[in-house]
Amino acid sequence: MSTAQRAPLVELKHVDRFFRKGNATLKVLQDINLNVYPNEILCLVGESGCGKTTTGKIIAGLLNHSGGEVNVQGRPLASYSDRREKAHLRRTFQIVHQDPFASLNPSHTIAKILSFPLLRHKMVKNRTELAARLLELLELVDLTPPQDILNKYPHQLSGGQRQRVSIARALTVQPKLIVADEAVSMVDVSIRIGILKMLLRLKEELDIAIVFITHDLALAKYFAWQGRIAVMYLGRIVEIGRTPDVIGNPAHPYTRALLAAVPEADPDVTRAKEEMPLRSEDIPGLLNIPHGCAFHPRCPFFVPGLCDAEVPKLAVARGFNQEAACAPLELGLPLTTYAG
Repeated sequence: MSTAQRAPLVELKHVDRFFRKGNATLKVLQDINLNVYPNEILCLVGESGCGKTTTGKIIAGLLNHSGGEVNVQGRPLASYSDRREKAHLRRTFQIVHQDPFASLNPSHTIAKILSFPLLRHKMVKNRTELAARLLELLELVDLTPPQDILNKYPHQLSGGQRQRVSIARALTVQPKLIVADEAVSMVDVSIRIGILKMLLRLKEELDIAIVFITHDLALAKYFAWQGRIAVMYLGRIVEIGRTPDVIGNPAHPYTRALLAAVPEADPDVTRAKEEMPLRSEDIPGLLNIPHGCAFHPRCPFFVPGLCDAEVPKLAVARGFNQEAACAPLELGLPLTTYAG
């Protein structure tokens, strides 16, 4: 069933998020339109500071939006006012943070860390069920034998083991969606694939959706090949679509620049890559976002009087299946001329 035929778990409609910094306003998110569907993988990709984590926290319900509308399972978020409904909402959406050491209480054993949400939300009836559920959770995240893990403290585990415990904690309340915020960026490269494969397995076995946040487009390509990718730049989504479309036929110049920077194992592939010489290496700050398309000061296809005039809207351009926010593409202009 296509995403168009399914009701989304979460809808973000024209969502903004602003922060105050002294007398200035940081426009961290602007006009975000995004749906997350049941049992899908959606990757948020972009440079540091583009708003990926802020978007993820809004989806997980950890952060309020400044403007726009957030709907959860077809209802406005504000309509969940009843205490029981709010508790159910907290169980439905969970987050796995980037740093597993900082997100786990160092003074508690793994058993206590996993027990708290189970007891708090009455997910088990007695101590016997609790003990069985703890073993089941650790086995789900490939921490075996689980008896060897339960009585340990976070500092006694490796980085990969701690992150698996963080994932197990997110699974305690049987969520429908997990936001994985740079979930493998702080673990050894040698064990990243193991954690990603585990997440893919859990998605299928437990029928959960995953919003995967990363700055690594190669990682997004591997993890979300059957899902979608949303590319973000300075608080806006500049391209979104099925992963094979975004990776195989990128539309937005920023996505093309990201792909051009991805290292390849095959030197012949690297040499055959099309170079993307940017007009500037400097990334504008959130206090001084350029008028029009925020990428235009760096874009090699910049068209004066067009790209710097108005903010382009996400739309499917001619020759592409995915949506991209690029004024020249919207007008059917080919992105072939370097404007430097």
